[in-house]
Amino acid sequence: MNDVKNKTIRIMMLDTRTGHSQYLMFFLVFLNFILISINFIPDTGFKEEIPAGEIIMYTVIFLIIYCPIATLIGAWHRKTQTPVEQDILRKQDPILAKSFKTLLDIKTGKITKKDTEEFRKFLLKIEEKKI
Repeated sequence: MNDVKNKTIRIMMLDTRTGHSQYLMFFLVFLNFILISINFIPDTGFKEEIPAGEIIMYTVIFLIIYCPIATLIGAWHRKTQTPVEQDILRKQDPILAKSFKTLLDIKTGKITKKDTEEFRKFLLKIEEKKI
């Protein structure tokens, strides 16, 4: 019972960290970036057109410029960097390594029927999301 409670607490911690870093902090950092950038507009005609007090107008213009640039950079990252990161993570994944080792052992006859059944049960637990 204590193990179930410990796992539940760990899952809640993971959910909290994910909600915080992926969503709430993204929004707050983005808002902070907009507010700080207002103070760094040089004294040019642009600053006179959008005074610092008109945050909404500045934010709209900022988003019109910023979002397409951020989207292009994100797409570039997804297409070029993410496959490299996933490749590295797969090479470090112990479950994937155990799976391939077991498949190889089955193919070459180096595993017992009992070990095969235990591994099958393990994979079924993963498939049913009980692990």
